[in-house]
Amino acid sequence: MPFTIIREDITKLKVDAIVNAANTGLKMGGGVCGAIFKAAGPAELQAACDKIGPIKTGQAVITPGFGLPVKFVIHTAGPVYRQDEKEESERLLRAAYTNSMKLALENDCQSVAFPLISSGIYGYPKDEALRVASTAIQDFIADHDLDVKLVVWGRAAFSAGRELFGAVKSYISEHYVKEHRGKHRDLLDVEKKELSVRSFPSQIGAEPCHESVSSAGMAAPFDLDTRLDESFASMLLRMIDSKGMTDVEVYKRANLDRKLFSKIRSNENYMPSKRTAIALALALELTLEETDKFLKQAGFALSHAVKFDVIVEYFIISGSYDIFKINEILFEYDQPLLGA
Repeated sequence: MPFTIIREDITKLKVDAIVNAANTGLKMGGGVCGAIFKAAGPAELQAACDKIGPIKTGQAVITPGFGLPVKFVIHTAGPVYRQDEKEESERLLRAAYTNSMKLALENDCQSVAFPLISSGIYGYPKDEALRVASTAIQDFIADHDLDVKLVVWGRAAFSAGRELFGAVKSYISEHYVKEHRGKHRDLLDVEKKELSVRSFPSQIGAEPCHESVSSAGMAAPFDLDTRLDESFASMLLRMIDSKGMTDVEVYKRANLDRKLFSKIRSNENYMPSKRTAIALALALELTLEETDKFLKQAGFALSHAVKFDVIVEYFIISGSYDIFKINEILFEYDQPLLGA
């Protein structure tokens, strides 16, 4: 199931459960904790918490959502950050995420949203808190079906990737079509027009952007052997078999929902959005040339006129297919995320 990083008000999300970054006493606090209590109904939520508290650091417990648009609130206590006990702090923070997700599944939740636990008054450095959250969530959903959202405010949490961000920024500066800067069409606006241009791939944006880059050092191109009479879904399934991969491996690497992938498999005429097609290309670890053929079968092409496409292109030519890392960079540039 997918994992996405978002900027939203966690108290307004329509998920099965939201996670409260609680104190061990399960008392109403400030920040996100206070906002959750106020939205749920302070008296009702506090009464429910008093029946099950206190808890230990890293432990998770559950209450009804009361006035919130969710079934449950999962309360977990993250650690207070201590530099001299860094390993223990990380262990406890990871446990807070893992135990919360286990509890969500035990209560038949299909979706859950987290704040960035311990990154407020508990002093956990935001970049480290994001790294622990991301790895804990990714490790868990690799073996479990759960849609997870991580609510992050601001860009301070992304400072750990400064070197990568700098490399991507340089690549954008070199390859993003100059005349489109300052009037960039958001990918979501582009996708509104996709149905009208899918039958005419040559009308979409600029020429395929691999023409100005080299894929030297990457694996030899996989022979897609695309055919005009073959549907996108048929081609995808054929490629999965040829790559020796499983459906589960592909949809999880693509950060796609299992139900969406089942729809693709069962519908011969299924046509993906551009983002879904790109996510699948990344999951299959296609080269730039292979990606061009793959997208063309769905009626799309990468374009240097679209910043989202240029960012994706950078990761493909770098041979870096970690969709969660790509999404972190896309998030920084206020671009739509892949998968989900």
